[in-house]
Amino acid sequence: MAMETGLIFHPYMRPGRSSRQTFEWGVQNAVACDKAGFDSMMISEHASQIWENIPNPELIMAAAALQTDRIKFAPMAHLLPHQHPTKLAMTIGWLSQILEGRYFLGIGAGAYPLASYMHGIRGEQQDTQFLNEMVRESLFIMEKIWKREPFFYEGRFWDAGFPEEEEAVTEEDEQHKLANFAPWNGDMPEIAVTGFSKNSPSMKLAGERNFKPVSIFSGIEALKRHWEIYSEANIAAGFTPDRQRHAVSQTVFCADTDAEAKREVMEGPIGYCFNRYLIPIWRRFGMMDGYAKDAGIDPAEADLEFLVDNVFVVGSPDTVVDKLNTLFEACGGWGTLQVEAHDYYDEPGAWFHSLELISKEVAPRVSLPGSKSINAVAA
Repeated sequence: MAMETGLIFHPYMRPGRSSRQTFEWGVQNAVACDKAGFDSMMISEHASQIWENIPNPELIMAAAALQTDRIKFAPMAHLLPHQHPTKLAMTIGWLSQILEGRYFLGIGAGAYPLASYMHGIRGEQQDTQFLNEMVRESLFIMEKIWKREPFFYEGRFWDAGFPEEEEAVTEEDEQHKLANFAPWNGDMPEIAVTGFSKNSPSMKLAGERNFKPVSIFSGIEALKRHWEIYSEANIAAGFTPDRQRHAVSQTVFCADTDAEAKREVMEGPIGYCFNRYLIPIWRRFGMMDGYAKDAGIDPAEADLEFLVDNVFVVGSPDTVVDKLNTLFEACGGWGTLQVEAHDYYDEPGAWFHSLELISKEVAPRVSLPGSKSINAVAA
């Protein structure tokens, strides 16, 4: 089966962008991806970072729902410790109904201490294990709410319930019944979880619950380890791991020629973001180590050009296909390439052209090892 394409919109908008510009760029990307044939679009929920300023991804999805036809949307991710699970369950259910099933749910614990602090989570409570316990309790409550069966739960972090409704006898009784905010058709939405660190606990949670695993690319070794953790937990829970469900988030840019693609990344919005925001963060927290290890260099030597040549997937369609197939052979492959979005708000042409090339000229020629691409079958 050929690789699917998705977009992940963080959105990496340069400081100084207005909220209106960020919102518009999100909707424009949704429309462009739907037109290009992308399968999905994930929209991050970040409340505190000036470069990643979307506290309500559902607003972009709701606006895009009226301007798209086939693409699926997901928050990636709703940060469960930051919201009351009943309110979030109702929001998710309603949006799933608005999108008529073109929805799946991304969940997370929150990666930014400042955002957690703003939600009353501080000190030792920002420990990964503590936050993951909050995630599990939130999920438990949301699933109970969606079932619409009477309960009341007094938890460690939240209290919540669903009242027992009396049978409607008169028309007036019917008017006062609770609205149905269960997801589309009453089905549980597919749930996705992201992981970055080599031994990501999120991958274990995804495997245990048979959630969709989404890896933030941090090097071949970490990517392989993600699949090991996920598949081991998945098998132990009685499921069968399926690499087609695995999505990998990566910086990808495609142009008509290799030289054009590299120049656009080095001199354009992607390079601007990495030089001023992401590379300093990656160095500070050791996030460059996996990439440097793959190339056999000192992490201190890894600069933007190193990333473009050795880590990012940048080039003409032929080059991008070759790079992806090489990655697939090294790690076993994945089902969806989740392209990291960047701030081309002022001049979107090159970015939208890249999305078209990725969807139409790259993805059909990349498939899991041992399976056949569309082009191969047609031949």
